[in-house]
Amino acid sequence: MFEHSTCFVFNGGNRERCEIIADHIIKNRCTVRSAANHFGISKSTIHKDITKNLKNVNLGKFNEVKEIIEINKSERHIRGGLATKIKYQKLRKTK
Repeated sequence: MFEHSTCFVFNGGNRERCEIIADHIIKNRCTVRSAANHFGISKSTIHKDITKNLKNVNLGKFNEVKEIIEINKSERHIRGGLATKIKYQKLRKTK
């Protein structure tokens, strides 16, 4: 794998990419969106790799990542609400 700014080139194919993405998500407990930004690939690719491909590559990592993704899914409405709150607080301060 070679790093070029925030875009990664994976030489090992899908299997290696799945494991690298899974390791990143497990280590940082990050969202699909932040993993996509980190690796410079689409959210769709990240999601497919961790929900479909990873299951066939490494079941243990798949289960860990699945748990993190479920937590993120259950918290996303809270994050959205906080982001909206912060947005409007900033707007009030500028007036």
